[in-house]
Amino acid sequence: MTRLPMFRRLILLTLVLLGLAGCAAGREPHDPMEPWNRKVMAFNDQVDALALKPLAIVYRDAVPALARTGVSNFFGNLSDVWSAANSLLQLKIQNTADSVLRVSVNTVFGLGGLLDIATEAGIERHREDFGQTLGRWGVGAGPYLVLPILGPSTLRDTVALPVDIKGDPMGQLVSDSARTGLSVLRAVDFRANVLRASDVLDQAALDRYRFIRDAYLQRRRSEVLDGADEGDRADDNAGKMEDPSRAEPSVPPATPVAAPAR
Repeated sequence: MTRLPMFRRLILLTLVLLGLAGCAAGREPHDPMEPWNRKVMAFNDQVDALALKPLAIVYRDAVPALARTGVSNFFGNLSDVWSAANSLLQLKIQNTADSVLRVSVNTVFGLGGLLDIATEAGIERHREDFGQTLGRWGVGAGPYLVLPILGPSTLRDTVALPVDIKGDPMGQLVSDSARTGLSVLRAVDFRANVLRASDVLDQAALDRYRFIRDAYLQRRRSEVLDGADEGDRADDNAGKMEDPSRAEPSVPPATPVAAPAR
């Protein structure tokens, strides 16, 4: 019951820090809080090293691959419900129909989502969240942020986060205690799926923070624009004040780094 007020306080704190950071000179225009973000990332890395990664390794080694695939499919099926709602809010009728059909097929014929029958049948998955919905209707991404535990984000996605949490089907299906357990399982399952990618990143990236930041911003911009060239669509920052600190950055192509599930 206290989850939303907690995130409202987090958003308020973020806005205050952004106001203070706006006075700083010499910062990346899309990342005015880089020193603070680096500290939060270091904290997140410690949490990952001490808790999440060891749990993910044990989970990967102890749970059969078929069972892990079923867990991933189950959470993917739940995410398709929220994707369908956001596709509808964005007036993406075909995407909405695809997502609704995916949920129907996988829930009925896929043992409640444990089997991904829809993908085998060629029904495309469209991942959508409320941050993308805001971007679709002209809300700019704003500055890059690193949230404690949750990881990479932007001001727009942080503001959208309480809505995404409220719209998570898990919150509507089970009790608070069961939801917490399922949330931990989802986080561990996600971390297990990216163990190899994170190890490669640790070895290859010269500046891991900037690599993750640029890849995240590029991926989110691509998701808002549905993969279209920015020159073919209105700028993602349309409708907001001409403040360079809030502009969407142009970043070089990079392999997207997996972020916490949205």
